[in-house]
Amino acid sequence: MMTDSTLVAAILGVLEGLTEFIPVSSTGHILLAGHFMGFDSPGKAFEVVIQLGAILAILGVYATRLVQVFAAAPHDPAARKFIASVLIAFAPAVVIGVLAHDIIKQVLFETPILIAVMLILGGVVLIWVDRLPLKPRHQDAMRFPLPMALVIGFIQCLAMIPGVSRSGATIVGALAMGASKRAAAEFSFFLSMPTMAGAFAYDLYKNRDVLDAAALGDIAVGFVLAFFAAVIVVKGLLAYVSRHGYALFGWWRIIVGGVALAALLAGY
Repeated sequence: MMTDSTLVAAILGVLEGLTEFIPVSSTGHILLAGHFMGFDSPGKAFEVVIQLGAILAILGVYATRLVQVFAAAPHDPAARKFIASVLIAFAPAVVIGVLAHDIIKQVLFETPILIAVMLILGGVVLIWVDRLPLKPRHQDAMRFPLPMALVIGFIQCLAMIPGVSRSGATIVGALAMGASKRAAAEFSFFLSMPTMAGAFAYDLYKNRDVLDAAALGDIAVGFVLAFFAAVIVVKGLLAYVSRHGYALFGWWRIIVGGVALAALLAGY
């Protein structure tokens, strides 16, 4: 087991930033990495707080477009519809997340074998959907129909099971409903903003009594590295999936999940 908590915090911060916006489950990766490195934070407070780095990264990359959308909203029906689509997709996560919060954090987050299995199954699904001969009907993530956004929002709730992947669930849902690969990824970006911000705020509130001031240095390291790693991923992902699709991420999930499952069954 590693004992240098700052080094572990740095590794987990980079891992959070690299995996948050690709369909591989950042939560699954961080929880498994923490398990094998002997890292544990009360109430998973560390894992909660460093997510803010990834949130700020996506907000920074999309700051100009977000300002344009909100500035146009008072007089542009398309801008208002886009904002409504994101909020509608976000709504199911609010209700289900609040109701199931304790079960998710106290049971599901503490079950590494479940996480490994979900990584594998999610990888199989991602590869299968990526290979389907789907004909995209929606090329613009900012113009998804409202019913489509709502369905994607419910599908996103599957990611409350660690290892499923929030971005993976939303991307698969969008692809199955006729979105192009690029539009599916971009809508997942937009939906991540209220979803991650809401989860961060609620988790921070629930864990306010277990935040350890002595661990602030480690949290700061993880936060900063998560931010910079996430910026790199967000800027490059859309171009990659437009050309190559999602199969690479599916295989990565299967490999990581398989290695983790084997190690867990061997007693590690």
